Amino acid sequence: MSANDVKLRSKSGSIAAYSALVYVVVIFFSILAIIPFWYMFMNATWDTFSIQTGIKLYPNFGNLIGQTKANWDYLANRSTFSFSTGFTNSLIITLSSTALTVYFSALTAYGLSVYDFKGRKTIFTIIVGVMMVPTAVNITGFYRLMNTLGLLGTRWPLILPAIAAPSTVFFIKQYLDTSLSKEIIEAARIDGCGEFRTFNSICLPIMIPALATQGIFSFLGSWNNFFAPSILLTKQELKTLPLMVGMLYGDRYTDYGAINIGLSASVLPIMIAYAFLQRYIIQGVAAGGVKE
Repeated sequence: MSANDVKLRSKSGSIAAYSALVYVVVIFFSILAIIPFWYMFMNATWDTFSIQTGIKLYPNFGNLIGQTKANWDYLANRSTFSFSTGFTNSLIITLSSTALTVYFSALTAYGLSVYDFKGRKTIFTIIVGVMMVPTAVNITGFYRLMNTLGLLGTRWPLILPAIAAPSTVFFIKQYLDTSLSKEIIEAARIDGCGEFRTFNSICLPIMIPALATQGIFSFLGSWNNFFAPSILLTKQELKTLPLMVGMLYGDRYTDYGAINIGLSASVLPIMIAYAFLQRYIIQGVAAGGVKE
């Protein structure tokens, strides 16, 4: 065996060992990410006493259907919980805010990427700076503004602000800078295509991977939002599903089985949506990182 063959085998062995280590690390962290959800789903099949006596990482084989149904019946009979109402409110707010976030953020990013005007870099710097401001800092002023406008206690305070999404603008602009050819825009203008038509007919299809990625993130963030709805939604019939589940902790007697099945019902729709749409995240990140 020649020295080159020995080096090649040694190198191949090192690559195989490194790949195996990477797989082990990825699998380990994947399990860590899955365990809380698995624990929640398993607890949904047990009663409160069993949950309090120890960690349950397996379903209630002895009374799986009966106990799960009992937990759901207890949850459904609570005056502060209505799955259909909470699900409908969450869906309306989430879909509306996601649509506004994706479209207007794409429009803003298009303007910052395509048009060359004075102050463009300053505006983009301000947008990046706003990304660093947490929601809790401006919630008091926003609450007073919504109260002055008479919008407090409605869905609008959770929908309209989605028009301004700095992080989404930042991501889509970075994507456009690497994926959008300015020659296409110039050709459309020469052919007599208006600016909005150019954006809607030519640029939006090019942005689909980025729009899908940010749409998923926006959907998940809006669906799981608990802080803002707990302050802005004062009417019981307008409360979102996570908010209704969170209100169960205020009872004198806390039924942990019912709470876990409520959390499972709240999380399951977005887990299903993410499972079907996760490939768009990979496509969006990969496409945004390649310079053509």
